[in-house]
Amino acid sequence: MSTLPPLPLTHLAALETRELWLALTEAHRHLAELKGLCESLPNRGILLDTLGIQEAKDSSEIENIITTHDELYAYQEDSAASAATKEVRHYVSALRLGYEAVRNSGLIRLETVLAVQAELENNRAGLRKLPGTVLKNEATGQTIYEPPQDAAEVESLMANLIDFIHADDGLDPLLRMAIAHHQFESIHPFYDGNGRTGRILNLLILQREGLLDLPVLYLSRYITSTKPDYYRLLQTVREQDRWAEWCLYMLRGVALTSRSAIALVKAFRDLMQKTKRELRERLPKLYSQDLLNNLFRYPYTKIEFIERELGVSRPTASKYLEQLTRAGILRKQKMGRTNFYINDPLYALLSAVTLDQS
Repeated sequence: MSTLPPLPLTHLAALETRELWLALTEAHRHLAELKGLCESLPNRGILLDTLGIQEAKDSSEIENIITTHDELYAYQEDSAASAATKEVRHYVSALRLGYEAVRNSGLIRLETVLAVQAELENNRAGLRKLPGTVLKNEATGQTIYEPPQDAAEVESLMANLIDFIHADDGLDPLLRMAIAHHQFESIHPFYDGNGRTGRILNLLILQREGLLDLPVLYLSRYITSTKPDYYRLLQTVREQDRWAEWCLYMLRGVALTSRSAIALVKAFRDLMQKTKRELRERLPKLYSQDLLNNLFRYPYTKIEFIERELGVSRPTASKYLEQLTRAGILRKQKMGRTNFYINDPLYALLSAVTLDQS
């Protein structure tokens, strides 16, 4: 029988410490700077398309789903891409699905969480209905944690979690995110995809709370780099109710990843401006904002993308890309039967993202 209590916590006073207050202040400051920076960009949708791949890749690596940037950027629905690449691409689709749902409704409904998980796993299994799910140590096979087994209890706890996410109780939204994430992972409501769904839920909570308009905070990179601490602290709360340590861990992650995202978005913006100047100077008849957007939405672009997004014929799209290649703005590379045109500086920028934990 599960002993997982519903939310809210009954001892929030344990979180009222100077250390937590300072961590909250720092996390909010960096998060606000990131939000403001994103809002200042004229083409914010490009960030969602391009930078969302980073979060998808990092989140999937936590589950040992490993792929490369080359495979991700050159992915085609009809290609013989690896299973890992397809799974990461499902994550990108699930993240966008959740983002659009919250943007349209202002709410995080259970149906949204179910839809995100269904997109991740490419199935409609829904909430767990059968007992037998346990979390084990991969090395020893020892059972570490047994989540709720009864289907009615899983359903009830999920309804309670959704209510908690929307509660108007004065709780700081970053603490709400940290507590909700732990509760979701402890309910473990799905047969598969709980970790990745939970990490998308983090971003949706920040979005709903108005702390971030675009899901460009790479908390998964922080979790990947501190994976032993993440799993240890999840279990410490379950066994010893030490919520303060867990919340501090999550707040540090928000601050660190916000700083990393700020540096990345600034570099992305500067590189886009540099490329805009090059296009105007070297290929003035070719330049358009739509073309520039395409080159930064897809580090690996191709004729079909130009044709679709610029509304030009296939021969014209091909001519554009060949001109960009001759000017040294793109590099042409054949992969399989498809010619890709690679924005090397953008690829290098996205591939070199690191998390400064100093």
